[in-house]
Amino acid sequence: MKLSVVITSWNTRALLRRCLDSVAAATDGLDAEVIVVDNGSADGSAELVAMRYPSVVLLRNAENLGYAIATNQGARAARGEYLLLLNSDTELDRSALDALIGWLDQRGDYAGAAPRLLESDGSVQRACMRFPRRRTAFAFGTPLERARPRSRELDRYYARDFDYERDGDVEQPPAACLLLRRSAWDELGGMDESLWLFFNDVDLCARLAEGGGRLRFIASATVRHVGGASTARFTDFVPQWQGDRLRYYRKYFGAAGVACVKLAVTWTYLDWALRTAWASLRGKPADSLAPTSRAFASFLFCG
Repeated sequence: MKLSVVITSWNTRALLRRCLDSVAAATDGLDAEVIVVDNGSADGSAELVAMRYPSVVLLRNAENLGYAIATNQGARAARGEYLLLLNSDTELDRSALDALIGWLDQRGDYAGAAPRLLESDGSVQRACMRFPRRRTAFAFGTPLERARPRSRELDRYYARDFDYERDGDVEQPPAACLLLRRSAWDELGGMDESLWLFFNDVDLCARLAEGGGRLRFIASATVRHVGGASTARFTDFVPQWQGDRLRYYRKYFGAAGVACVKLAVTWTYLDWALRTAWASLRGKPADSLAPTSRAFASFLFCG
């Protein structure tokens, strides 16, 4: 089989339907299979797939096992030479897969290829990034980013010099839509399941790069991407994001990386707490300090 499309879904029924319709059109004429891993959705997503898309392989989880675990489940069931990781909040243009597969068929020295992601209005999502470094922890999401949003480190991290109008090598395209050789995926052993929801795609690309695997951005392959359709519904978004970031930094930078993240989070928390307390003293509406303070303490003293 040429292609396996793996879609992990959690409570995105309406978007999943549009995604699957676009996949059907884009895979017309291809030797392809589609695998949907439903992560314990409560909105009828799995029932929709079972009733409307009988040719789709449906794997149902009783609860939300996280993106990395579910994606690995789907990949284990896949039979294709190529593996397309696809978010349920995407819509493929008809020619997108032909462009991506065509590139990899011609270039055996590349491990994968990524399309140009578009907003719903057709504007480009500047989603490709470079790998985080220890110093990135202090530049991203801290008071420093508020003061210097165009710092040299953030320009590097956000790949602000990347040209989305032409093809080029890229370090870290998002896994919202990422085509990989099955051989490259198997060599890595799939996604790191300790990175439950976030940073698993960053880690996947970093391990590919460490092994000499190159990724190519293909400008002519376009995919609409809503973004955050599932994560926006996740109540523990910030604690999970910070926890997965900490695990990523521990993996790549050791104790020094852990210290950088915790210092950066402490700086950000203290800045927020002082501004919140000052607003309260001035009689302005302010968030309660207690819930965030408890979450911060839990994060600070975690392993």
